[in-house]
Amino acid sequence: MSRLAAGVVLVTAHEPPLDPEGPPGEDVGMTATAFMSVSLDPPLAMVSLREGSRMDDLLAEQPLWAVSVLAESQRHIAGRFAMKGRVSDRLLFEDIPYERGEASGAPLVGGALATLECRTEQRVAAGDHTLVIGHVLTASIPSAEGGPLAYFRGRYRQLA
Repeated sequence: MSRLAAGVVLVTAHEPPLDPEGPPGEDVGMTATAFMSVSLDPPLAMVSLREGSRMDDLLAEQPLWAVSVLAESQRHIAGRFAMKGRVSDRLLFEDIPYERGEASGAPLVGGALATLECRTEQRVAAGDHTLVIGHVLTASIPSAEGGPLAYFRGRYRQLA
């Protein structure tokens, strides 16, 4: 499967606070290459999440999430959110320009080629992953500049 080129996206969601009077909730992000359009009518998209990952656990509880399609200039963002064993997602968003989605409340990365906000319609167990199918609530094209970030043979690539 490493020979199959894929686009790179950042999947984000906002984890609400456990206690409304306590600290604010946390933004969670995950780099994904297994993302695709499923249907145009109704508009559906799908992401594959490693079972038991923080994002899988969060989206089992939080039905609203977002996707930022990363540009070739955003390789550093993809690398940052692909790290395992990180301490705090809060620090990961610290110097990344983003706006909060109106429908999902999740971060939408500035300069992304496209952004989507989704509501989970279905979760399907598939081996060691969960396929999360979301109804697309909003879609926008914040930046038409640059080419897509791709992943091929274990490395981030740019189209020539």
